[in-house]
Amino acid sequence: MKSFSYGVMYGTAVIFIIAILCSFVFASILRWSSLTEPSIQLSLTIISFIALFIGGFISGKLAGRKGWMTGGLTGLLYSLIMFSYQSLGYQAPFQWEQLIYHLCFIITAMMGGVLGVNLSSKHRS
Repeated sequence: MKSFSYGVMYGTAVIFIIAILCSFVFASILRWSSLTEPSIQLSLTIISFIALFIGGFISGKLAGRKGWMTGGLTGLLYSLIMFSYQSLGYQAPFQWEQLIYHLCFIITAMMGGVLGVNLSSKHRS
């Protein structure tokens, strides 16, 4: 059980570290170039999916079992933190488009978790 919860927490932390680093890079690009936020929206979405996949992969690899559940919980924890931040920090309502994005994030993290477990050395022994 310890490795399961450790994997979920570590995977979620990795997602937020990737998000912070990418936010810094894109904020710098927006600040010192003529690009606008709508012009990089697709890039941000792709990087978000990659970050969730990596986080799910790491959580599955660390847990070594039940990759779909480990990755799903990692994606769910990420989504709950983001929804909480949005509603408590910005007092903004939820939108259907966001719900669809976050469901896709959870599915992507699940796929990463499954791959992480299957490539794990713990699983093979």
